Amino acid sequence: MAKVEIYTTPTCPYCMRAKALLKSKNVDFTEYNVITDPKVKTEMIKRAEGARSVPQIFINNEHIGGCDDLMALESKNALDILLN
Repeated sequence: MAKVEIYTTPTCPYCMRAKALLKSKNVDFTEYNVITDPKVKTEMIKRAEGARSVPQIFINNEHIGGCDDLMALESKNALDILLN
């Protein structure tokens, strides 16, 4: 199974939507809350090449993007390929 990481904030509806999709696929993921630790947000911005919005999603250390990008992969049937 792929290594999935997602940078989030607790009240972000896009974060909730992205996590719900991953959970519906029974995908384990590591979640990083950018509110609780400023170092985590700095790390996210660096890894996401300057992106500051949440969520920021990584699959096997590859930057996927945000919620819309994850949903686009799902609609193209490409997400399952990345996850396996």
